[in-house]
Amino acid sequence: MTRLRRPRRPLIGLLTAALLATPLLAIPTTAHAAPAPALIPKPVSQQALSGETFTLKSSTAVGVIASPDKRVAATKVAEQLSAQLRRSTGFAVPVVADAGAIKLSTNGASSLGAEGYQLRVDRAAITVTAATPEGLFRGVTTLRQLLPAKADAATPQGGPWQIAGTSISDSPRFAYRGTMLDVSRHFFSVAEVKRYIDLASLYKLNKLHLHLADDQGWRLQVDSWPRLATYGGSLEVGGTPGGYYTKADFAEIVRYAAERYLTVIPEIDTPGHTNAALASYAELNCNGVAPALYTGTNVGFSSLCVSKPVTYTFLADVFGEIAAQTPGDIVHLGGDEAHSTPHADYVTFLNKASTIVANTGKKVMGWHEIGDTALPAGSIVQYWGTDDTKSRDLARKAATKGAKIVMSPANRAYLDMKYNRDTPYGLDWAGLVSVEKAYSWNPTTLIPNLPESAVAGVEAPLWSETLDNIDKVEFMAFPRLPGVAELGWSSASALNWTAYKDRLAGQGSRWDALSVNFYRAPEIAWR
Repeated sequence: MTRLRRPRRPLIGLLTAALLATPLLAIPTTAHAAPAPALIPKPVSQQALSGETFTLKSSTAVGVIASPDKRVAATKVAEQLSAQLRRSTGFAVPVVADAGAIKLSTNGASSLGAEGYQLRVDRAAITVTAATPEGLFRGVTTLRQLLPAKADAATPQGGPWQIAGTSISDSPRFAYRGTMLDVSRHFFSVAEVKRYIDLASLYKLNKLHLHLADDQGWRLQVDSWPRLATYGGSLEVGGTPGGYYTKADFAEIVRYAAERYLTVIPEIDTPGHTNAALASYAELNCNGVAPALYTGTNVGFSSLCVSKPVTYTFLADVFGEIAAQTPGDIVHLGGDEAHSTPHADYVTFLNKASTIVANTGKKVMGWHEIGDTALPAGSIVQYWGTDDTKSRDLARKAATKGAKIVMSPANRAYLDMKYNRDTPYGLDWAGLVSVEKAYSWNPTTLIPNLPESAVAGVEAPLWSETLDNIDKVEFMAFPRLPGVAELGWSSASALNWTAYKDRLAGQGSRWDALSVNFYRAPEIAWR
């Protein structure tokens, strides 16, 4: 059964409503609207409209302009926006067809792709135009950042509600922009995962990679192998009670993420990082003896038995059930740190395992070690190296086989690395990762001689060896996660630390309004 942690703030009530929408800038009626706030990620283009100010009134409605095949999804985006405007302003803010001073339209901006959008604020209207409801969602998250922090309040605030005129045209640099949450080392409830989804989606991330199985815990119900969850998921690091997601739980996470346009990528790490599975079923071990459950943090000691036919029956059952529960087109099979699996066995195993995943109809994704194996068409390799030659070689090798590379350098993008020596949580095996270091790298030039066309995007993993509650997760993810999100969305020419840290400073008041437990990095002049 899912284990829920202590109640914590009005988690989802605050974030769900605040996610897409925000009420508008409250300033004295005698003042001019303030300049549009700096945005993260930085849009492709933005221009102030001098002399234009929009005022939200008690009669303002949100209008949806969409073809029948897009209307339901577009209306959902509008309803999320409307809900938060009602919450913060106290106004009715109905959602209506076609009319409305706030207009969300899917009749345009097709040249900007599925996630691109145009946003215009003038005295008469706020208009977000996109080719798809997903593009509307991205545009509304930008609109949210144009508004003051108190727009995220859970209770009505004082007006008037105004916003300075602006015109924005925007689309992403990379199609893959993700974050990973490790729920294996420490288990996080459905509500906690939703909280993380809410925060990640604020910065236009579109992939949620869930690390669902490791030595310390198996976190997803599998009907054909039930002890994986009931026994293998019973503990976590330190020996405290663990937990797992029922199929209904997982379906709710997938649904909730999809409404915020994040695709869930489930990971079952193999052939190493498998002690929870080995402890659950003796027959998965070469000697037929199940080891004890493991609650430490060392890595590389476990391995599925490569020579046993039951291993591949197990994989077919597990990946088959998980693929059936995953609307997204990617399943992650791990493949990292298999130190106790001889290399020849590792290659044999991965070739079989990747075929099993491919046979479910999903694309294979794995850590960069799988670059040494045969890769099915469409495979994605996740680089987690620290500028070392071997890791870079494996990424380049994978690219020569046609794989796309997702950049997750551990010494830059791992959110569980300490900010500095005094950080109370996290690890430092990949080095100390300041806010500046997490931002100051280019995904297409980090690995020399890796073709730019091979880079699918970026992902910021967050491992949970030392993180046993969502407050600690937030502390390690913020303020670094928005920087990685900008690396994935904004053009290369926009990546400038000096300009970025000034924009980042403006996010602190919003995180305060959202009760985010963020690290107030001293190098940022928070405001």
